[in-house]
Amino acid sequence: MTTISRRRLLQAGAGVVPALALGARPAEAATITTGVVPSALAGFDNAMKTYIAERDIGCAQLAVARKGKILLARGYGVYGRSGTLRKVQPTSLFRVASLSKNVTGAAIARLAQDGKLNLGASVASLLGLSTTADPRLAKVTVWRLLQHTGGWDRGASPDPLWADHAISASLDVPLPIDHADIMKWTTARKLDFDPGSKHVYSNYGYMLLGRIIEKVSGMSYESYVRQKLLAPLGITRPMLGGSLASEAASIEVPYTSKYTNKTVLNDSGTVVPYPYGGFNMPNQDANGGWLASAVDMVKWGFAFDAAGPVLNSTSISRVFAKPETGVNSGGSWYGFGWYVRNNNEGGLNTWHNGSMPGTFAFLARIQNGVSYCAIFNRREEEGTPDFDSIDPILGKAASGVKTWPTTDLAPRYF
Repeated sequence: MTTISRRRLLQAGAGVVPALALGARPAEAATITTGVVPSALAGFDNAMKTYIAERDIGCAQLAVARKGKILLARGYGVYGRSGTLRKVQPTSLFRVASLSKNVTGAAIARLAQDGKLNLGASVASLLGLSTTADPRLAKVTVWRLLQHTGGWDRGASPDPLWADHAISASLDVPLPIDHADIMKWTTARKLDFDPGSKHVYSNYGYMLLGRIIEKVSGMSYESYVRQKLLAPLGITRPMLGGSLASEAASIEVPYTSKYTNKTVLNDSGTVVPYPYGGFNMPNQDANGGWLASAVDMVKWGFAFDAAGPVLNSTSISRVFAKPETGVNSGGSWYGFGWYVRNNNEGGLNTWHNGSMPGTFAFLARIQNGVSYCAIFNRREEEGTPDFDSIDPILGKAASGVKTWPTTDLAPRYF
C-alpha cells in the first residue's frame, strides 16, 4: 500500500475509506483499527495484530470483558462495498458459525424453564419422526441432542448439514433443499451409535433443536431467540445470515476462502466461492447461522454469569451440567452449546469455537469473570497457520494483565 493510501485510510474516521485504497492487501489492511483499547489491555491488541498478519486475515474483531463490563472493543481491517473500503467496526456483523449453538442451547433451557418443554422428551415424538429405519431413534432425547450424545457420527456418515447434493439426488428433489428434506433423508438412515453411549459432535442434532424450538414456541427460531433471549439483554444486532453476498446485512463483512464448491442453491452446477452458495446458510440456523459482533457475543455471555432476565439459576446449572457420558481425559465436557471444565478458582471455564468456509470465531468465559470473543473473516485452510491457537494466545494475554480497567464500553456500543 502506498503512503498516501495508508494516510487516507487512517483519516477516514467515519469508517468509509476512499476508493484510492481499493488495492489494499489483507495483511496490510488488517493494521487499520477502530474502537477502544485501554493501555492496560494492549497485550490483547498486540496479540491479535500478530495473529491477523500471520494468517493474512482481512477483517477481524475482538471484545474483552470482566465482571459484566465490556473493557475492550476493537475492529481490524477493511472491506469493499459500493466502490469504497469501509473500516471494520466493533459493531460490524460476522458469521459466527457454531457460536450459534450456545444461543440454541439457551433457547431450549428457557423453554424448559417456562414449563413448555421436558428435556427428557423423545425427539422423535416431539417432531413426529419415524423410528422405522432405526428404533433407537426413540431413545434420542432433547438432553442428548444438546450434549451431542444422540447417535450421529459425522466421521462415520455424511454430516447432513453439508450433504445438500447427496440429499437432493437421493430424495429426487431440486436444490435448494430445506430442513424437512434433511430430516427426511437422515431419519431414513440408521444411527451410527446407541444414543447416550458416547459423545460425538453433531451439527444435525442442533438443527433438530431449532425445529423443536419452533414446534414448542409456535414462533420462528429467529423470532424466538431475538424476542425471548436477546431483547431482554438489550442486544439487537444479531440476525440469521444469508447465503449470498447480495443478501449480506448492511454492516456485514465479506468472507474469504481459496476454495470453491458447486452451488447448493440451485441445480445449475455452477462453481461458486465456497462462502457464497457453497453451503446453505438458512439451513444452518440453529447450528451455525447467526450473524453477530464480538461485543454482542461477549454481552450475550453475561446471561450465563448469574440468574437474570433470560435464565434462572436452575437453567444455568442445566446448561453447564455434566452429560451422562463424554467427560474427556482432560476433564472437560459438553453442555448446552458450551465446552465446560472446572477452573482453578472453583468455578467453570466455558468456551466454543465456530468454523465454516470464510469464518472462524472463538468465545470464552474464564476465571476471575474474564471473557473474550474474537472473530475472523476466514478460517484455517491448507498452508495457513493453526487458527485454534487463538485460545492460548488470548488466555496468555488475559493472564498478563496487571490491573484491569473499570470503564464499561457497553453504553458506546448498545
